Amino acid sequence: MPPRSEVLFIGGRSGVGKSTAADALHELLAAADVRHAVIEGDTLDLAHPAPHVEHPEARLAERNLAVLWANYRALGHHRLVYTNTVSVLETDGLAAAMGDDPVVTAVLLRAGDDATSDRLTRRAGGVLPEAQLAHSTRTAGRLDTAARAHVTRIETDAMAPADVARRLASLTGWLPA
Repeated sequence: MPPRSEVLFIGGRSGVGKSTAADALHELLAAADVRHAVIEGDTLDLAHPAPHVEHPEARLAERNLAVLWANYRALGHHRLVYTNTVSVLETDGLAAAMGDDPVVTAVLLRAGDDATSDRLTRRAGGVLPEAQLAHSTRTAGRLDTAARAHVTRIETDAMAPADVARRLASLTGWLPA
């Protein structure tokens, strides 16, 4: 029987470093030869018009995750790193979509406006997207308020991606001793 699935949900505001942390964690786990998959959840329901607005009952991200995860499971994977802005608010539905009662670790990455502004400016090629920063700030407030107590919070302002990855690996226990 295959091992029970394990999932690390990484959430946080735009510009906090979710994708960068997941990439660094992937490198750390791969270097230790730890089987895992990484799914960038923000793309699982990215469409226009937004499916969650036009058809909220569709649960498109969950449906797409179910299909993708079934494919990874068929190849022998049982550990998933899943990034999505609000994933820490939707852990129950996302975990259920995986279909095999996974062990869940949820982490909210946090950063102040200064660090986020710097990161968004670099991502945008040197020009701060003011509207994106404003949206990111609103989202940070919502996430801080709505994330449940089981969600671990990590302040990333002064952390290098490799340090965030090591902290994430520590929380999951996925690296060999």
